[in-house]
Amino acid sequence: MQLEVGMILEGKVTGITKFGAFVELPGGRTGMVHISEVAATFVKEIRDYVSENQTIKVKILNISEDGKISLSMKRAVDPPPRTGNSAPRQQRPGRPGSYEWQSRRNEGGTFEEMMSRFKQTSDEKMSDLKRCMESKRGGFSRHGGSQK
Repeated sequence: MQLEVGMILEGKVTGITKFGAFVELPGGRTGMVHISEVAATFVKEIRDYVSENQTIKVKILNISEDGKISLSMKRAVDPPPRTGNSAPRQQRPGRPGSYEWQSRRNEGGTFEEMMSRFKQTSDEKMSDLKRCMESKRGGFSRHGGSQK
Protein backbone atom coordinates (compact mmCIF):
# COMPACT_ATOMS: atom_id res chain seq x y z
CA MET A 1 0.00 0.00 0.00
CA GLN A 2 1.36 3.42 -0.98
CA LEU A 3 1.26 5.85 1.98
CA GLU A 4 0.57 9.53 1.27
CA VAL A 5 0.36 12.66 3.39
CA GLY A 6 -3.24 13.33 4.40
CA MET A 7 -4.35 9.69 4.41
CA ILE A 8 -6.38 8.49 7.39
CA LEU A 9 -5.62 4.90 8.37
CA GLU A 10 -6.01 2.46 11.21
CA GLY A 11 -2.89 1.17 12.88
CA LYS A 12 -1.80 -0.82 15.90
CA VAL A 13 0.14 0.79 18.77
CA THR A 14 3.42 -1.12 19.04
CA GLY A 15 5.24 1.02 21.59
CA ILE A 16 4.75 3.95 23.93
CA THR A 17 7.37 6.45 25.12
CA LYS A 18 7.07 9.61 27.19
CA PHE A 19 7.03 11.68 23.98
CA GLY A 20 4.69 9.64 21.78
CA ALA A 21 3.41 6.34 20.49
CA PHE A 22 4.71 4.15 17.68
CA VAL A 23 2.04 2.80 15.35
CA GLU A 24 2.32 -0.03 12.85
CA LEU A 25 0.51 0.96 9.66
CA PRO A 26 -0.89 -1.24 6.90
CA GLY A 27 1.97 -2.60 4.80
CA GLY A 28 4.22 -3.09 7.81
CA ARG A 29 5.60 0.46 8.04
CA THR A 30 5.80 2.22 11.40
CA GLY A 31 5.02 5.85 12.19
CA MET A 32 5.00 7.92 15.33
CA VAL A 33 2.26 9.99 16.96
CA HIS A 34 3.93 12.77 18.95
CA ILE A 35 2.32 13.43 22.35
CA SER A 36 1.11 16.84 21.09
CA GLU A 37 -0.87 15.08 18.33
CA VAL A 38 -2.70 12.59 20.58
CA ALA A 39 -5.67 14.71 21.69
CA ALA A 40 -7.08 18.20 21.31
CA THR A 41 -6.35 18.85 24.99
CA PHE A 42 -3.06 18.89 26.91
CA VAL A 43 -1.74 15.34 27.32
CA LYS A 44 0.45 14.86 30.37
CA GLU A 45 0.52 11.06 30.32
CA ILE A 46 0.11 9.39 26.93
CA ARG A 47 -0.90 6.09 28.53
CA ASP A 48 -4.15 7.78 29.62
CA TYR A 49 -5.12 7.87 25.91
CA VAL A 50 -3.57 4.79 24.29
CA SER A 51 -2.25 1.38 25.25
CA GLU A 52 -0.01 -1.10 23.48
CA ASN A 53 -1.73 -3.35 20.91
CA GLN A 54 -4.65 -0.92 20.69
CA THR A 55 -5.96 -0.17 17.19
CA ILE A 56 -6.23 3.58 16.58
CA LYS A 57 -7.17 5.88 13.72
CA VAL A 58 -4.33 8.16 12.56
CA LYS A 59 -3.70 10.76 9.87
CA ILE A 60 -0.36 10.96 8.06
CA LEU A 61 1.07 14.44 8.61
CA ASN A 62 4.47 14.04 7.02
CA ILE A 63 6.78 11.48 5.43
CA SER A 64 10.37 12.69 5.66
CA GLU A 65 13.04 11.97 3.07
CA ASP A 66 14.59 9.38 5.37
CA GLY A 67 11.25 7.54 5.61
CA LYS A 68 10.07 8.67 9.05
CA ILE A 69 6.30 8.97 9.21
CA SER A 70 4.67 11.61 11.45
CA LEU A 71 1.13 10.78 12.51
CA SER A 72 -1.74 12.49 14.32
CA MET A 73 -4.63 11.00 16.24
CA LYS A 74 -6.40 14.30 16.94
CA ARG A 75 -6.47 15.28 13.24
CA ALA A 76 -7.82 11.87 12.20
CA VAL A 77 -11.20 12.51 13.79
CA ASP A 78 -13.74 15.19 12.95
CA PRO A 79 -13.47 18.14 15.33
CA PRO A 80 -16.27 18.30 17.90
CA PRO A 81 -19.01 20.82 17.08
CA ARG A 82 -18.41 24.19 18.70
CA THR A 83 -20.94 25.13 21.31
CA GLY A 84 -21.45 28.76 22.16
CA ASN A 85 -19.18 31.53 21.07
CA SER A 86 -15.58 30.90 22.04
CA ALA A 87 -14.15 34.16 20.74
CA PRO A 88 -12.18 36.27 23.19
CA ARG A 89 -13.96 38.72 25.39
CA GLN A 90 -13.60 42.46 24.93
CA GLN A 91 -14.20 44.91 27.72
CA ARG A 92 -17.30 47.05 27.50
CA PRO A 93 -16.49 50.76 27.50
CA GLY A 94 -16.82 52.42 30.90
CA ARG A 95 -17.30 49.18 32.84
CA PRO A 96 -14.05 47.64 34.16
CA GLY A 97 -14.31 43.91 34.66
CA SER A 98 -17.41 43.62 32.46
CA TYR A 99 -16.77 41.76 29.22
CA GLU A 100 -18.63 40.78 26.10
CA TRP A 101 -17.72 38.27 23.39
CA GLN A 102 -16.39 39.52 20.08
CA SER A 103 -15.15 37.82 16.97
CA ARG A 104 -11.43 37.64 16.02
CA ARG A 105 -11.90 36.47 12.44
CA ASN A 106 -10.16 39.38 10.71
CA GLU A 107 -7.12 39.56 12.97
CA GLY A 108 -4.46 38.25 10.60
CA GLY A 109 -1.23 39.98 9.78
CA THR A 110 2.42 39.49 10.46
CA PHE A 111 3.79 38.05 13.65
CA GLU A 112 4.98 41.50 14.74
CA GLU A 113 1.49 42.98 14.22
CA MET A 114 -0.11 40.17 16.21
CA MET A 115 2.42 40.59 19.03
CA SER A 116 1.81 44.35 19.06
CA ARG A 117 -1.97 43.79 19.36
CA PHE A 118 -1.41 41.21 22.09
CA LYS A 119 0.84 43.58 24.07
CA GLN A 120 -1.64 46.44 23.75
CA THR A 121 -4.55 44.23 24.88
CA SER A 122 -2.47 42.83 27.72
CA ASP A 123 -1.48 46.32 28.92
CA GLU A 124 -5.13 47.43 28.85
CA LYS A 125 -6.25 44.40 30.84
CA MET A 126 -3.48 44.86 33.41
CA SER A 127 -4.41 48.52 33.82
CA ASP A 128 -8.07 47.59 34.37
CA LEU A 129 -7.10 44.89 36.83
CA LYS A 130 -4.90 47.26 38.85
CA ARG A 131 -7.67 49.88 38.91
CA CYS A 132 -10.19 47.29 40.05
CA MET A 133 -7.89 45.95 42.79
CA GLU A 134 -7.12 49.45 44.10
CA SER A 135 -10.82 50.18 44.50
CA LYS A 136 -11.30 46.94 46.46
CA ARG A 137 -8.51 47.86 48.90
CA GLY A 138 -10.51 50.86 50.06
CA GLY A 139 -7.78 53.38 49.40
CA PHE A 140 -5.37 52.04 52.00
CA SER A 141 -1.72 51.42 51.19
CA ARG A 142 0.02 48.13 51.84
CA HIS A 143 1.78 49.62 54.85
CA GLY A 144 -1.36 50.11 56.91
CA GLY A 145 -1.85 53.87 56.63
CA SER A 146 -4.38 55.68 54.49
CA GLN A 147 -3.25 57.27 51.27
CA LYS A 148 -2.96 61.06 51.11
